[in-house]
Amino acid sequence: MNESTRSFRFSSQRSGKGGIFVAWLMAIVLFGACNVVAGPAFAADDPLTIKTVKRAYDDVRFDLQNAIINQGLKVDLNGHVGDMLKRTGADIGAKGDVFTKAEYFTFCSSQLTRAMVEADPSNLGLCPYTMFVYQGVDSEEVSVGYKSMIMRGNEASQKALGEINALMQKILDEVVE
Repeated sequence: MNESTRSFRFSSQRSGKGGIFVAWLMAIVLFGACNVVAGPAFAADDPLTIKTVKRAYDDVRFDLQNAIINQGLKVDLNGHVGDMLKRTGADIGAKGDVFTKAEYFTFCSSQLTRAMVEADPSNLGLCPYTMFVYQGVDSEEVSVGYKSMIMRGNEASQKALGEINALMQKILDEVVE
């Protein structure tokens, strides 16, 4: 027990019922202050930006891939998550399909990634950038979107991450026009 704990404990024990009330009140105030200070750190914004369109899935997928290429970028990976879920569904006891089709594309911009990691080398963990397209089983709409970069680090880091988010928004806007 440190000195401040001892003196608080001693004063609250000496003062009887009033001291217990004061200790209880202080605990509530401190708990509230901790929640006010820590609240925003725990309240995460949704990292996904999604728009829906009423077009054929294959057309939206094609437009997404082309919009990435139109920015001078190369798709590193095309993940067929919808196919994987269909293939493994029975093995894990799934009761049905979630998607008609679902895919994601990963890519990077050498210029933006360089700025991001020069600002903070640990930003490497945010690579690659990810955009996705899917159609739910019971939906006539196709959803397309991206996973935003979180704003972290110093001003230079946040600037680079913001530019990556702006790039993905530009790609998304091209797809849904």
